[in-house]
Amino acid sequence: MIEVKGKGGISAKIIADSICPRGKRVTTYELEYPRFIHSEFMTHRMFSRNAASSRAIPVPKMIENIKANTAMPIHWGAHQKGMQADTECENTISDGGWDFTRESWWEIARDEAIYAAEEFHAAGYHKQIINRLLEPFQFIKVVCTATSFDNFFWLRSHKDAQPEIRELSDCMYNARLDSLPNFLSYGEWHLPYVDTRVGDLGIEYIVDNVGVSLEDALKVSSSCCAQVSYRLTDNSLEKAEMIYKMLVEAEPVHASPFEHQCYPMDEETQLDSEGVTGYNNSLGYYSGNFFGWVQHRQLIPDNTCWDYEAI
Repeated sequence: MIEVKGKGGISAKIIADSICPRGKRVTTYELEYPRFIHSEFMTHRMFSRNAASSRAIPVPKMIENIKANTAMPIHWGAHQKGMQADTECENTISDGGWDFTRESWWEIARDEAIYAAEEFHAAGYHKQIINRLLEPFQFIKVVCTATSFDNFFWLRSHKDAQPEIRELSDCMYNARLDSLPNFLSYGEWHLPYVDTRVGDLGIEYIVDNVGVSLEDALKVSSSCCAQVSYRLTDNSLEKAEMIYKMLVEAEPVHASPFEHQCYPMDEETQLDSEGVTGYNNSLGYYSGNFFGWVQHRQLIPDNTCWDYEAI
């Protein structure tokens, strides 16, 4: 595992990195960054993502998290025209005859939000409402998988990008630069959160130091990617069976955790091959948002709705 830690608590950890016989690479990250840049991260459509949800984490736990680790700007830009702030501002904030540093005033804003959240919680409101008040001060945990990061790095490691997402992009770039991807042959799977080893019969999938079937390994990987919604990771088979059943048997199917697992496309790949969803003249065959790899989601029945009608 390669992890790069940046400024202000921003980090990028590679949890699975694979390359196939055709030279196509797929990388899965576990990311931590301020939630206030999450909307910018979400604009990149080549990424498969699962993220910690404000709707899933109990209010007391969310408050505990932001008290222990408050998301703050890493560059306190001074006022100027346009979207970029070139210079930093170190002015104090005056209130009631007292002067406050920018950091302490940010913490005061956090504490006010916590007070409001606690009052809503005491009055019986749901966390999907209350936790929205706390989002500016949250760090978010995200699992991200893609076969192409170039456009993201091109845009977000640029001097004009918001400093926090530029820091995230730089951490991701440096982690990927330092990571040596595992070579996977045809029929072998890229499985975040599942260990592998070479046995007498080829690749073996390992969960809690025990060999498991490919079917179970897919369930564990999908389950762990889904569990990032509430910032926990239980890779037991029992937990995986429960979550996998919830995801697949739900109406509608909750298919995003199945986007992170994939296997290499082979030389016989055609548009009618299982899991292949299209062809690009420059990049070749693709499956969902992956080029050169067949995405697990595309093998799940009814993983997307194409004929919605209001009831």
